[in-house]
Amino acid sequence: MSRRVAIAYLCAAGTVAIWTGFILISRMGGKSALTPYDIFALRLGTASLILLPMSTGLSWGQCTDLRLWLLAMTGGLLYGLFAFAGFKTAPAAHGAILLPGLQPFLVAGIACWVNGTRPTAGQGLGLLAIGLGILCVAIPAWSDPQHGSWPHGEAWMVLASITWAAYSVLAKRWGYDPWLLTRFVALASALVFLPAYVLWLPKALTAVPPGMLILQGLYQGIGPTILAMLLFLKAIDVIGAERTGAMIALVPVLAGVAAVPLLDEPLTAWLLVGLCLVSAGAFLAARPRPSRA
Repeated sequence: MSRRVAIAYLCAAGTVAIWTGFILISRMGGKSALTPYDIFALRLGTASLILLPMSTGLSWGQCTDLRLWLLAMTGGLLYGLFAFAGFKTAPAAHGAILLPGLQPFLVAGIACWVNGTRPTAGQGLGLLAIGLGILCVAIPAWSDPQHGSWPHGEAWMVLASITWAAYSVLAKRWGYDPWLLTRFVALASALVFLPAYVLWLPKALTAVPPGMLILQGLYQGIGPTILAMLLFLKAIDVIGAERTGAMIALVPVLAGVAAVPLLDEPLTAWLLVGLCLVSAGAFLAARPRPSRA
């Protein structure tokens, strides 16, 4: 294995680690007194402080591009609001299934609708496994009258996953530069959300220790918003989207298992089977299409 390929695999592993941490730290913030708006504001505020000095070269045409604004509102604003609302009540393992785990299923559906592309037989099998995995989580939750978060928190996560899948398909279709997207999505989302947050939305920043504010701000603003994007793009450039996607399929099971000791969340047999099915399904769905002669 060449040094370049080895670095690419390390980048993919770093992406897996950051996205797994995003699930766990977001749920940690959700279990605290912080509102979802607080966590999202900390994320956008930190990212904006870092990215703004690197964005002075954005042109007027880019700043008024309606497609860029649509991508920012779906992949930035709506995704963040829906995801953090979900983490307020839903367990981390459910977030691992419904956010990264559900992506291949939703992306395939939206791509079929927008681009007319259909999944292969192997990818279809992977999507079936993802669907069965989600059912493994949903069935016991529906049957338990004491389960207060379903479908409230999980419904927000499904909406978040839909908006991110739409963002992914449209970003690929329109072909914007990844670094441009990284900066514009964060800054445009901050421009829309932060004034509303300061003026009208409920806050609980003083109800938690300063360490929690620092953790949420630094991790959310730097990790998934900037570093994971750059590592992900580097891995795709060298080892391809399929191999990178197969490694990303580890996120649901890693986050679900890690939530047991770190967040004191239960790992039932139904949940464990669901995590494994979703991870295996995401691996199958990420496999490359067979080449045609």
